[in-house]
Amino acid sequence: MPTEIVAAEGGGSPCEARCANEAKINHECGLFGIWGHEEAAQLSYYGLHSLQHRGQDGAGMVVKNGDVLTRTKGPGLLTEVYNSKMLAEMKGTAAIAHVLYATGGMKSSTAIQPLLFHFEQSSSLAICHNGALVNSKSLRNKLEEYGSIFQTTCSSELLAHIIKRSRLVTFVDSLKRALSQIYGGFAFLLMTKNALYAARDPRGLRPLVLGKRGDAYVVASETCALDTVGATYIRDVAPGELIIIDDNGIKSEFYTSDKGMALCGMEFIYIARPDSNIEGVNVHTSRKNAGIVLAKESPTAGAEVVIASPDTGISAAIGYAEAAGIPYEIGLIKNRYIGRTFIAPSQNLRKRGVKMKHSVVRSIVEGKSVILVDDSIVRGTTMRHLVKLLKDTGAREVHLKIASPLYKYPCYYGIDTPSPKELVAHKRSAREISKLMDADSISFISESGLADAIGITHNNTHGLCMACFNGDYPTHLQDFAGIELK
Repeated sequence: MPTEIVAAEGGGSPCEARCANEAKINHECGLFGIWGHEEAAQLSYYGLHSLQHRGQDGAGMVVKNGDVLTRTKGPGLLTEVYNSKMLAEMKGTAAIAHVLYATGGMKSSTAIQPLLFHFEQSSSLAICHNGALVNSKSLRNKLEEYGSIFQTTCSSELLAHIIKRSRLVTFVDSLKRALSQIYGGFAFLLMTKNALYAARDPRGLRPLVLGKRGDAYVVASETCALDTVGATYIRDVAPGELIIIDDNGIKSEFYTSDKGMALCGMEFIYIARPDSNIEGVNVHTSRKNAGIVLAKESPTAGAEVVIASPDTGISAAIGYAEAAGIPYEIGLIKNRYIGRTFIAPSQNLRKRGVKMKHSVVRSIVEGKSVILVDDSIVRGTTMRHLVKLLKDTGAREVHLKIASPLYKYPCYYGIDTPSPKELVAHKRSAREISKLMDADSISFISESGLADAIGITHNNTHGLCMACFNGDYPTHLQDFAGIELK
C-alpha cells in the first residue's frame, strides 16, 4: 500500500489535508510510544502489532532522529503499511505510533495518525489519540470564532490548536491548560524534538500504561505491547496525569484536581487482549470470573455442552463450564482471515462478514442442548447468525449466556455505538432479545456481578464506567444534548 512520508524540520505547510466526514475516527485505537532507544521504529512496529486488535484500518508512526520528526503512515493492517526495508531505513531514538479504527469508514489516508504539525522556529509537534472528546464540536466552534483554521476534522487537532493559542511560557504549562479544556475519554501521546508526553483523561476511561526497556521508556495502550517489546511494566498512567519523558528521565504532573477512576468496563469485556493487565487486573481472569458469576446467576437445567463465540467469549465460557460442571467444547470455528465484524464500518459489511466468519463443529452440537457464551451483544447481527448456524447444524436448544449486562446506551468515549437505534438492547427486554435471536433463552450478567468479576469497585467516582449499560455517564455530554439517550 502507498505510504506517505513527511519529514518535519520546522516551518512548512499545515499538518494534514482535510479529512472530510471523518471526525469520528478517534475511537477504539491503539497507542505506542518509546523514548531513548536506537531501534525506536522497529520496536514501535512490534508494539503496534500486538495492538492490532484495537484498529485495523490504518497505521502510522512519527520517529525522532535528532531534531527531525519524520512521519510514515498508510491504510490497512500494519503488515500492509510497513516492511522490513522501510523499518531499517527509519532511524531514530524516539517514536509515537498509532493503529486506527475508522468508525465511519475511511475515505483517505489523511485520517491516519499521528498528526504532524510544523511551527516557526524549527519546532514540530506530533500527536496521536485513543478515545473520543464529547466537547469537540463546541471547542471547534469556539476556536473558529477566535480565528483558527482547521486542516482536519480529527479531534486530535483540537489539542494542537489550544496549545498553540496558549500564552503560557512553557510547552508543559500550555499542554496542561489544553488538556484541562477537553472532556471525554482519551489517552494522548505527543512528541516534540525535546520530549515525549503521555496523558490520560481525568476519569481514566481509556487505558494507558508505562514501562521500561533498558534505559528507554515505553508508553502503550495495553501491557501486551510492553511484553512484546521486552519492556518491564512500571504502572498504569493515572487519571488526569501527564507524564513527561526526555533525556533526563521521567516526570509526572497532574493537569487537573478533578479526577477519579471510571475505567471503561468494555475494555475488560471485549476490547483489550486477554493477556493484558489493566489497573492490575488480568483481562482473561476477569472474563473467566464473569463466566463463573454468570453460571451462578443463571444456571440452565439440562444443558449438555458449553461453547464459546470465538474469540472474546472463550474465557467466559471456560469459567461458565467450570462453575456449572458442564463440558466445555470447541463448537464454533472462526475464520482467522475475516476481520472483527463489531468494528466493521457499516451494517451491510457486518452482515456480509458474519456469514463468512464462523462454522460449526457438527459432532459437538448436533442433537444437544447447547449453552453459547459470548462477551456482549451490541447490535445483535453476529448473535442472530450464530444461533441460526447452530440450529441449522442440529442443535436441539441454544441458550445464550452473555458476560456483560444489557448494552442499552451509546458510548461517547471511544466505542462505535453512536445511535441508540443500533443497539439491540435499547428499549428491549431480555425476553424480547431472546425472541429476536431465535434462542431458547438468554441471560445477561448483572452489573454488580460484572464488577465483582473484574474486581474494581462499581461506581463512577472510583471504579468502572458502565454507562453503556445503565446510562450513568461520568462526564457531561454537552455536545450531545440533542440526542435521545434513554
